[in-house]
Amino acid sequence: MAVDYAVIVVYLAGMLAMGWWGMRRAKSKSEFLVAGRRLGPWMYSGTMAAIVLGGASTIGGVGLGYQYGLSGAWMVFTIGLGLLALSVFFSARIARLKVYTVSEMLDLRYGGRAGLISGIVMWAYTLMLAVTSTIAYATIFDVLFDMNRTVAIILGGTIVVAYSTLGGMWSITLTDMVQFVVKTIGVLLLLLPIAVIKAGGFGEMKAKLPTEYFDPLGIGGETIFTYVLIYTFGMLIGQDIWQRVFTARSDRVARLGGTVAGTYCLVYAVAGAVIGTAAKVMYPQLPTADAAFATIVKDELPVGVRGLVLAAALAAVMSTSSGALIACATVANNDIWSRFEGAVTRSGDSAEHDEVKGNRAFILIMGIAVILIAIALNNVVEALTVAYNLLVGGLLVPILGGLLWRRGTAAGALAAVAVGGLAVIGLMAGYGILANEPVYYGLLASLAVYVIVSLATKPTDAAVLTAWRERLAGRGGEPEPGERVAEVAAG
Repeated sequence: MAVDYAVIVVYLAGMLAMGWWGMRRAKSKSEFLVAGRRLGPWMYSGTMAAIVLGGASTIGGVGLGYQYGLSGAWMVFTIGLGLLALSVFFSARIARLKVYTVSEMLDLRYGGRAGLISGIVMWAYTLMLAVTSTIAYATIFDVLFDMNRTVAIILGGTIVVAYSTLGGMWSITLTDMVQFVVKTIGVLLLLLPIAVIKAGGFGEMKAKLPTEYFDPLGIGGETIFTYVLIYTFGMLIGQDIWQRVFTARSDRVARLGGTVAGTYCLVYAVAGAVIGTAAKVMYPQLPTADAAFATIVKDELPVGVRGLVLAAALAAVMSTSSGALIACATVANNDIWSRFEGAVTRSGDSAEHDEVKGNRAFILIMGIAVILIAIALNNVVEALTVAYNLLVGGLLVPILGGLLWRRGTAAGALAAVAVGGLAVIGLMAGYGILANEPVYYGLLASLAVYVIVSLATKPTDAAVLTAWRERLAGRGGEPEPGERVAEVAAG
């Protein structure tokens, strides 16, 4: 294992080095939070694919393949569909808004009254996403070093917090690009063909497994529908995803680069399911489906290759964890804390420098909180389900309504967030946290209240809508100080 350990150590050291380099680059709020809004198509595509394909998509996707066969691809597949929908239909408009958070978009659209409550919901979602990603370090480091769970979480979490705090989005962008390359080589080019060959090829796999393992809908129609509601729609509105859209150099980069990343996700989904199916042939009696990835890596891969594939799994977890962490800190600082502290001065170099220090401090604070919660938390599936249910049930309707329906009002948006969120919480108490009904009925309640209250209240002020249309067209808002300098090549 010495060679495998060396690969992992070099990889982790490289992540920290890029954090240091990013610190030298991030001199303004725009550069620190959204990489100066100047990523080109290659870097944008790679980093977007990296953040959406985390530990759940890699380890969990292989586990679903082990349990259900090829239809286990549906969870990651719906993530890819959501990214494609976001990129094709919404990303250009989102990029032109020149904001930092989803809540800022809601304030612009509805007149400055919907941001705080939506910020609290979004903060809870991004916090739990960061926590669940951080917990995944325990699984990977256990495979590598037989490490204690708490020590593994602290080690992995500290590295992510360090490079994220140092350089913000620039550091995360650079590390995500490396992580994208490592995942592509480790999972698609190495683990996938090796797993199929070790299992005897597709003919042997079909001969040894039940026919339902090769049924595209074998996982069940209701499960697929729930994945669409949670993951496809979740991709449309998550702060962690929108913050990457804000990094695009232009609306064209956001649209085309996101489309490439979404297509990559579809390929990754199928690859994970095939690897899991191959693992079922080789290890039919594993204690849990999620053990499939670690088992096939430990037992079937040669020295060196094993280290690279484990680095790929670590890359998947780190990319999601760092993206969720900076999203959580951005929402906490810009949408919640600043509203209690009053208006933040936004002019002058010293103010920009202070804002960078403030956002850096929030990443550090949120990172420490994430590590502590990850150590204390046991049932990560339930925690993440609560977060996604609140996100989709409470925020999907007012966000998409604001983008698509002119008649939507601030009162309607606030009512939709409140009713949808409370309905989801109440229904989870009644049906159970992991039940499908809470998000179904919560989303319907949010939609009904949004339409009824919007139609029953005074339309949004014409001046607000005019300013909103100007921003959507890319004509509103002052350029960031970091954008006034000559653009550098970034992808």
